[in-house]
Amino acid sequence: MSNTDQQAMLASPSPSPQLILHAIAHPLRRKILGWLKDAIRYFPQQAYGREFGVCAGQIALRCGLAQSTVSQHLSLLKKAELIEEHRVGSVHFFTRNEVTLQRFTHQLADLLAHPLRAANHQTD
Repeated sequence: MSNTDQQAMLASPSPSPQLILHAIAHPLRRKILGWLKDAIRYFPQQAYGREFGVCAGQIALRCGLAQSTVSQHLSLLKKAELIEEHRVGSVHFFTRNEVTLQRFTHQLADLLAHPLRAANHQTD
């Protein structure tokens, strides 16, 4: 990614760091993000191919939880823009949103490098 692309990515609107931190606070949601990063390894049996991502049913099977429970976790990740949803008919597919993840990584690094600036910005 060029420096200009990176600057444009960081300048565009993004979900709040608090929303992202809330979304990744739960260990299952962190696992889901990890599984989606290496979908071929973790979802080898997916019947639909990989063009649109991993279907919600496969994620629920991997979690070993009810689809409704997994849907709530996916909804929170989607609200934080950490994953993207693609619908094909009645099937919901999910992929990681690498732009948001990279943007958040930069925000977190900046926050940790300049904690006083971040604290002063919050009180304004």
